[in-house]
Amino acid sequence: MLKIERLDASYGFLQILWGISLHVEEGEFVGLIGPNGAGKTTTLRSIAGLLPPKDGQILFKGQSIGGTPAYKVSRMGVSYVSEALNLFVDMSVRENLLLGAYSVRDKKRQLETLEFVYSLFPRLKERENQLAGTMSGGERKMLAIARGMMSNPQLMLVDEPSLGLAPHLVTDVFQSLQKLQQTGVTILLVEQRVNATLAITNRAYVLEHGRVAMEGPSSELMKNEHIKAAYLGV
Repeated sequence: MLKIERLDASYGFLQILWGISLHVEEGEFVGLIGPNGAGKTTTLRSIAGLLPPKDGQILFKGQSIGGTPAYKVSRMGVSYVSEALNLFVDMSVRENLLLGAYSVRDKKRQLETLEFVYSLFPRLKERENQLAGTMSGGERKMLAIARGMMSNPQLMLVDEPSLGLAPHLVTDVFQSLQKLQQTGVTILLVEQRVNATLAITNRAYVLEHGRVAMEGPSSELMKNEHIKAAYLGV
């Protein structure tokens, strides 16, 4: 579904990504892990159309999307849930969700998707009239992920969903992502919590200094000595 070939990306004169290559197959749950500053978020921003590549290719379902404007990438079926969340805090849960379906012109389909999202996130259904700005941190993360589902994406790019959350809320958010993947949504997850990420993903890539340092099945990476020493504290 997604294929990146020798991608370079930079902010002005500061190059962040150096020839990275990766792929995500349909239905997979793939992790992108590594230290701060390794280029994980830059990778997602490049895929989502928020940062044009300096060099290399980004292919989505065989079509080149590198440098395509973000709104067009979204309409192709790619949803980006950023760590900033970008919720409308003075609007209700329901209003935030329906705004996530702005590209879906069929009102009936919007409401059907809304009910499907509520079935995945019953807590949001309970709070549909609550203002987003009054919700807990974990609930806001769930709302951001759920809003990303409202456009019926084929691929979801999820950036640091555990950032700033207490451990029990992290568990809730990760379980929500697993539910999404079980419905057939393909997910590329950027996350600092390496142990938790490797526990729920099928495969993972390790980014270090803007390059892919390692890749493989998540279960195998958990046993890798470098991973254990550098990221798992073992």
